[in-house]
Amino acid sequence: MNRLTKYANLINDLKEKKGGIIEAFHAIEKEYSYLPEDAIVEAAKTFNVSTAEAYGVATFYSMFSVKPRGKNVIRLCESAPCHIAGADEVFDALKRELGIDVGESTEDGLFALELTECVGQCQATPVITINGKAYLDVNPAKIPEILAEYK
Repeated sequence: MNRLTKYANLINDLKEKKGGIIEAFHAIEKEYSYLPEDAIVEAAKTFNVSTAEAYGVATFYSMFSVKPRGKNVIRLCESAPCHIAGADEVFDALKRELGIDVGESTEDGLFALELTECVGQCQATPVITINGKAYLDVNPAKIPEILAEYK
C-alpha cells in the first residue's frame, strides 16, 4: 500500500466532519509522528481546502509537527508550577537518559523531546506527557521506568 493510500485510509472517514482536518492530522501523526508534506496535500484535497490552508492548520497548533521526529513525543511542562516543583531536574534526567536536547529525536527514532506550556495537571507537578499520556509528580528517579514503557 503506498503512502497516499495510507493517508486516504486514515482521513476519508473524517471528510464530512466539521473540523475533521484536525482529527485527520492527529490520525496521521499517530501513525507517522509528524505530518509529511504529501499528507498535508492529500488532506487539502480530501477536505477541499487549499494546500496553504491545510499547511496553516498543520503549523498553527503546537502539537503538530511538519518535521520528522521520534515516534514517542515527550513533552515537559515548563509552566511556573512545574518549574517550582523541579521540572529542571526532570528535564536534565530526560536529556541524560535520551542523549538528546529539546527539539531533537533519538538516533533510533524512538523518542522526541519537546517543551510545552501548561497541560492542566497542576495538582501534581512536575508533569510530562508522552504521546498525550500525562505522568504526574515526576522526579528524576522515575524517568527510566517511564521511558521503559515505550522501549
